[in-house]
Amino acid sequence: MRDTLEALDAGEIGVSEAESRLAGYATTRAGRFDAARERRRGIPEAILAEGKTPAEVAALAATAVETTGRALVTRAADADAAAIRTEVDGGLIGRSTEAPPSVDHDERTGTVVVHAADFDLPSLAATVAVVAAGTADAAVAGEAAVVAREVGATVDRVDDVGVANLDRVLDQRDRIREADVVVVAAGREGALPTVVAGLVDAPVIALPVSTGYGLGGEGIAALSGALQSCSVLTTVNVDAGFVAGAQAGLIARAVDAARDA
Repeated sequence: MRDTLEALDAGEIGVSEAESRLAGYATTRAGRFDAARERRRGIPEAILAEGKTPAEVAALAATAVETTGRALVTRAADADAAAIRTEVDGGLIGRSTEAPPSVDHDERTGTVVVHAADFDLPSLAATVAVVAAGTADAAVAGEAAVVAREVGATVDRVDDVGVANLDRVLDQRDRIREADVVVVAAGREGALPTVVAGLVDAPVIALPVSTGYGLGGEGIAALSGALQSCSVLTTVNVDAGFVAGAQAGLIARAVDAARDA
């Protein structure tokens, strides 16, 4: 506590970072940011942009970078990314370094990742394969990939291998088998996770996607199929790319720890 107060008094850290060190969270005008999430849970706190104003998203991102060295924003619109860039350009997002933070906005996945210049991304000796059935499933799969990468896993994207032509997944099975954990995103009837889970010996996480229409559309059939799978797999909610990526990242952390041991 004394070290933190002395650093604050000397101007080496700001109020938000001091609060996060002492309380585990930092208070902003948009809410409280859980700066201790990664230390406590093994995965970084994510800022859900949906339901927030761009100004609120940018304020939380600024606090995230100040207290943890990075910000991970999901379900971000162009306006959210623009507000974050404005804060970076105005010097309101940064740490005690002369170089500005990097901002990576992926419009397809709806993610924004901000890294302070002195931030070191974790590196795990584990690979997560993120498999997408079709192009329409790539956005949700991409969100999972971003999250797993931020946890520190090596991510291998395998796209457009839907079951309408089994040859597409069969000619990628050796590649998928090399992964330590597999996330499979599929919409419509959601058959691909079951197929992949029958081909590999790694944990498989089914990620139902809200593609498809009519009876069972909007991911309902894909979710039901994954829950009823005769292959052994774990299922997350419809379009829950963050959850799938985070869970895969936690498994990757356990694999990494086992290899170190």
